[in-house]
Amino acid sequence: MTRHILPLISALAIVGLSAAPAAALDLVRKSAASSSSAQAAVPAVTAADRVMGRADAPVTVIEYASFTCNHCAAWTNEVLPQFKARYIDTGKARLVFRDMPTAPAQIASTAAGIARCAAPDRFFDVARAFMSGQAAAFEKGDAREWFMNAIAASGRTQEQIETCLKAPATSQALQAEVEGAVAAGVTGTPSFFVNGKRVEDHSLEALSAAIDPLIRAR
Repeated sequence: MTRHILPLISALAIVGLSAAPAAALDLVRKSAASSSSAQAAVPAVTAADRVMGRADAPVTVIEYASFTCNHCAAWTNEVLPQFKARYIDTGKARLVFRDMPTAPAQIASTAAGIARCAAPDRFFDVARAFMSGQAAAFEKGDAREWFMNAIAASGRTQEQIETCLKAPATSQALQAEVEGAVAAGVTGTPSFFVNGKRVEDHSLEALSAAIDPLIRAR
């Protein structure tokens, strides 16, 4: 039986991968233009965050990423498996994923919404589907299959995802996360914070250089 893509997701997908940035990206541009503004601390981790790893891990790594960011996809596809084996699986660190939609922000925000609407234990499955399929979606210039593959990994039906996407709470939570990132000085993706301190280089070596001393100091 053929399953048809839902109207809302279809309409967003066929906008194409060159859509104009939305409000989230505008916030980033304003932040970059206001270099004199005082930066706030990165927001504390809450129950609303998407976390990979043990709650009592001594090190918290916060990643701000976008599902349309090729550097974010490269980190997820190439670095995360090593990072997970070295730090998350051993209980040394936990990874907190936060959204920071980038151009085309309408597509990125929809992807972020789908991931947020996934079953709680399926968020990172959806994130992996988006990141692993990103290059093909850009090459095709059509995000419909990309969205549908992510929904298939979400543990929700298409109808449940669309209902969740339409809920004001979903967009409000995304907007609040973006505003927190901008206040903390995030202007690009991926951006990483290790126990609240920004790490400019997102290579495994640079992250290890920030994490290992914290583990040894315990």
